[in-house]
Amino acid sequence: MKNTEKLKEIAARRSATLAPGAPNALFARVIEDLGFDVLYVTGAGIANMHLGAPDIGLTSISELAETVSAISDAVALPIIVDGDTGFGNALNMVRTVRMLERAGAAAIQIEDQVFPKKCGHFSGKAVVPAAEMVTKIKAAVDARHDPDLQIIARTDARAIEGIEPAIERAQAYIEAGADMTFVEAPTDLDELARIGRDLSVPQVANIVYGGRTPEPGQARLAEMGFSLVLYANAALQAALRASYEVLGSLKETGSLQSIGHRLADFEERQRMVKKDEWDALEERYAVR
Repeated sequence: MKNTEKLKEIAARRSATLAPGAPNALFARVIEDLGFDVLYVTGAGIANMHLGAPDIGLTSISELAETVSAISDAVALPIIVDGDTGFGNALNMVRTVRMLERAGAAAIQIEDQVFPKKCGHFSGKAVVPAAEMVTKIKAAVDARHDPDLQIIARTDARAIEGIEPAIERAQAYIEAGADMTFVEAPTDLDELARIGRDLSVPQVANIVYGGRTPEPGQARLAEMGFSLVLYANAALQAALRASYEVLGSLKETGSLQSIGHRLADFEERQRMVKKDEWDALEERYAVR
């Protein structure tokens, strides 16, 4: 089964499947190794980890596609890709979808923010007119070669216009051909429940540690009818905290002796990058 078909089947279950975020191929390997069913390529994570910059629309489509391609080579999981605004207008959206599909995306999430966009949990966001987003969704649907490639339409209108206009936008995006919708940054459980109840296609929830949306847990989100639950930057946040702790201890003590228990050992690191498989290939193609 193609990864696009797998993801479509997972979404149809509406069982709040967890989708951890990966900003690079190594984190994607960890997600696969732990047995998750899908992964999310996070735009914010790429901006933070690749550029050392905030999620304010600085990442390019080329940088995103290169990252998706590397992750696709590293793991066999269906990949959901944060395609931001499509990096421009409807014509840019066509190129974005074609590039990300070639790179290995099983789903592409696009949003209705003004370009350049901001993190969905930042203040100061703005959205384009709904009619403009509708044309971009139609362009995305037309641009895909695989009809099972899922187009996820995200609206950021909740933080700007309120929950009612946000749901109205999501409904319009469904009519335009979106396979799933994603109402970003609801602020309470009632709003989450309404999203799951009022919108006909599979829904995406986004749980950001310290963000605007409460975390009711996977079981409750499944009861509400959500299909996917993004934990876009949990791994990145954990790695950042651990890096500060380990390197801070090294700076203070001049040694890793007191903090070594926080480190993956040499063998674990090589297992995660599948060194044994590369060793086998080296042996197979060795000159005799």
